[in-house]
Amino acid sequence: MRAKRILIVDDEFAVRTSIEKALGKAGFLTYSVSSGNEALKLLEKQTVELVLSDLKMPDGDGLELLRAIKKKRPFVEVILLTGYGTIEKAVDAMKEGAYDFITKPFKKAFILNVVERALEKQNLTQENTYLKAQLGKSKPYEPIIGSSRALADVMSLVDRVAPLTTTVLITGSSGTGKELIARALHRKSPRADKRFIPINCGAMPDNLIESELFGHVKGSFTGAMRDKVGLFKAADGGTLFLDEISSFPLQLQVKLLRAIEQKEILPVGSTDPEIVDLRIIAATNKNLASEMEVGNFREDLYYRLNVVGIMIPPLKERVGDIEELVEHFIRIDNAQLNKQVNGVRTGALSMLQAQQWKGNVRELGNAIERAMILCDGDWLEQKHFSHLSLGVGKYEYKLSALGKDDLKGSLQRFEQQVILKALDDSNNDKHIAAEKLGLSLSTLYRKITELGIDQYDELT
Repeated sequence: MRAKRILIVDDEFAVRTSIEKALGKAGFLTYSVSSGNEALKLLEKQTVELVLSDLKMPDGDGLELLRAIKKKRPFVEVILLTGYGTIEKAVDAMKEGAYDFITKPFKKAFILNVVERALEKQNLTQENTYLKAQLGKSKPYEPIIGSSRALADVMSLVDRVAPLTTTVLITGSSGTGKELIARALHRKSPRADKRFIPINCGAMPDNLIESELFGHVKGSFTGAMRDKVGLFKAADGGTLFLDEISSFPLQLQVKLLRAIEQKEILPVGSTDPEIVDLRIIAATNKNLASEMEVGNFREDLYYRLNVVGIMIPPLKERVGDIEELVEHFIRIDNAQLNKQVNGVRTGALSMLQAQQWKGNVRELGNAIERAMILCDGDWLEQKHFSHLSLGVGKYEYKLSALGKDDLKGSLQRFEQQVILKALDDSNNDKHIAAEKLGLSLSTLYRKITELGIDQYDELT
């Protein structure tokens, strides 16, 4: 584990040197400066876990530095030092968020004790914040919306695999609903009454992930003031969902493999393995086979995770689900935005069904929420989605909203689609497109202008 970093701020060189020496011997990484301004400059470039600061300095007051630190980095613990200790100053310091207030002169052993207690408090605070964020994701049952054949095939596989203990790897683009599928697997399993704990592997710092997942024992590294139960143990009996598994540190993948295969974990600093009974579900939006080829992912771990693979198709391959999803999001946004929108007009729905939706269901949900905010009437119309682009094949075209939901508007939208298809098939060569459509080049240009197909970008 990385050594904890401590910044010492004191205008007396002898004091700084003495504290640095004591903390260095205890295994801490130290930085020292002689003023509050220097401290703030260093903190702009360097992350620290704790600051030891003198109360009286030539360029200011330790309380001012404390306030500045807490404003920018609330998790950093601050201990104030002074030769002018008073109860009033101590009260002020504690109110501003200082961990403790120490009067000079002091013994090195006393400083070390206070520092260790401050870091233990910091560890507890960060762990509680992280666990609350993770457990806060334990949402009530969320339905999986859609009746397309593509989604039905996915749910059929979910029903078949859910009762088993088999490890599952869910793949699909961002926004397709991988966590929803993982929750469905848990909900339909014999473990449904136990905990479902989702972990975003990409959001956890590399230096914390081993301790967070497997736990640690007291004294295993600087700042480990107590035993800690990891998330593997916390999920015992239930399901652990490892999202963004491609981000899992390479150096820890062998430990993850052992935990899955042997059903046991080894907390950091321990020599006694602990048995766990849980199901592992992993998910990724990356191609793990490609990650293996470049050495970023272990082959043995990949095959152990991918016992059963569930691939969620992108929304553009589930066009039949868009209408149901739109109705679902409108119901949610009506409640959240205090609206009474009845639904979406046919022309607007056609426009939504023609989208590429690179952000998938998540992007669609965001588009509906934006349209709902803009809508003052009873129905969502094309004008409420004028910010959207229509992607067809290789190109993305910016379209203006067309007409009403009458015969003329429907014919215009049909022309729009036919011309877009011809442009895409001809690699945006308008001479070839015009020939395919049986139009003169000037007529094609006029149609492009009339129908609002006036800009395009090549998709990446």
